Amino acid sequence: MSRKPTKGYFVRGQFVALGSELDLELKRELKGSDDMSKTDLKKYSDRLQQLGESLLTLRADLIQRLDLSEKLVDAVNDARKITNFEGRRRQMQFIGKLMRGVDEATLAAVEAALDEQNKGSAKGTLSLHLAEQWRDRLIADDEALTHWMQLDASADVQHLRALIRQARKDAQVTEPQERPGEAVRHGKAYREIFQIVKATLNQGEDHGGETPTDEDQP
Repeated sequence: MSRKPTKGYFVRGQFVALGSELDLELKRELKGSDDMSKTDLKKYSDRLQQLGESLLTLRADLIQRLDLSEKLVDAVNDARKITNFEGRRRQMQFIGKLMRGVDEATLAAVEAALDEQNKGSAKGTLSLHLAEQWRDRLIADDEALTHWMQLDASADVQHLRALIRQARKDAQVTEPQERPGEAVRHGKAYREIFQIVKATLNQGEDHGGETPTDEDQP
C-alpha cells in the first residue's frame, strides 16, 4: 500500500511538512500566530532568507551600523569563505534561521543599508560611463576640449592638448594591428585622459555640485 503524500510547502527549496516541528517553529517565531496562512508564511520566510543572503554582499561599514547579533555576523563571515556548494547551502539555511530572531526594526535597517549600497554602486557606474564618454569625445573632437574647459576652468589645457595628440598618434599605430575578437590596447595618454576626467567629475560630486552631462554642452 502506497504511503499518503505528506502535506506541506517549500521555503527556499526546503520542504516543510505541515504540523512538523519546523512548521510550528516558523509560525511561532515569525508571526507569533498559529493562524498564519502558508502563503504569508512562505513570503515572510523568503524575505528573511533573501535578506540573509544579501548580507554577504553588504559592505563592512554598512554591516557595522546594524544591530546584528555576533552569532549572525560570524555566520555571514563564515559563509563568505565556503566554496563547497553543499556546505554553502547549509550555511545559508543556518543564516536564514538566525534571521528569524531579528526584529522588524533591524530588518528594515538591513533593507535600507542594501538600498544605500545599491544606489551608490549605480552612481559610481554612471560616473565611470560619463568619464569614458568625455575621454572619447576629447580624443575625437577638437571642440570637445573647449566645452570641457567651460566645465573645468582650472584644467591644465596645455597638458590635456599634449595627451590628446599623443592618444591620437597611439591610436593610428595600434589600429592596423587589431584582430577580430582581440581587445584594443590603448596607450598611456589614453588612460591618463580618463583619470583626469574621472577625478574632475568625482571632485564635483564630493563638493555637492552636479556632474556635467551631455545636456550641459552648448
